[in-house]
Amino acid sequence: MSRVGKMPVKIPEKVKVSVDGHLVKIEGPKGKMSFPFNPRVAVSVDKGEVHVTRPDESRIAKGLHGLTRTLVKNAVDGVVKGYDRGLEISGVGFKAEVKGKDIHFTLGFSHPVVFRLPEGITAEVDAKQTKLTVKGVDKHLLGLTAAKIRALRPPEPYKGKGIKYAEEIVRRKEGKTGAA
Repeated sequence: MSRVGKMPVKIPEKVKVSVDGHLVKIEGPKGKMSFPFNPRVAVSVDKGEVHVTRPDESRIAKGLHGLTRTLVKNAVDGVVKGYDRGLEISGVGFKAEVKGKDIHFTLGFSHPVVFRLPEGITAEVDAKQTKLTVKGVDKHLLGLTAAKIRALRPPEPYKGKGIKYAEEIVRRKEGKTGAA
């Protein structure tokens, strides 16, 4: 039995969880979320807890057992607390500003880069326009959005210019030395 999969997920107050076929729907104070799960596992809701069980001991069912339970737990945490991811922009003249559902970046290209935020994701920029915080309910979509923003101009190892995660450490390289 999976150690992660056999633990029930407690449903906090103000959160509704329902299972419709192979779709889990979760509503909470921060928003709504739904995701499909594999038919090789069963998800049930009773007495304020969500239980994930597997019908057999096949290798795939064992793997999906813990995964499905973790997806349910992340969704419940997302609609209660929400998730956020910090990004830092470094480089001379590099900045970002939020305009509605778009983020306008100045990243040293000959043109401004406009990034459209997906539905359910919001962004905030600090006063210096170099720190960006992306927030949302869906942990997977949030990570995907942060990775796409970082991919616009990944940090380079010589001067460290580009967009990096707040907790990321960029290993710096030594530049060329003059041959005498």
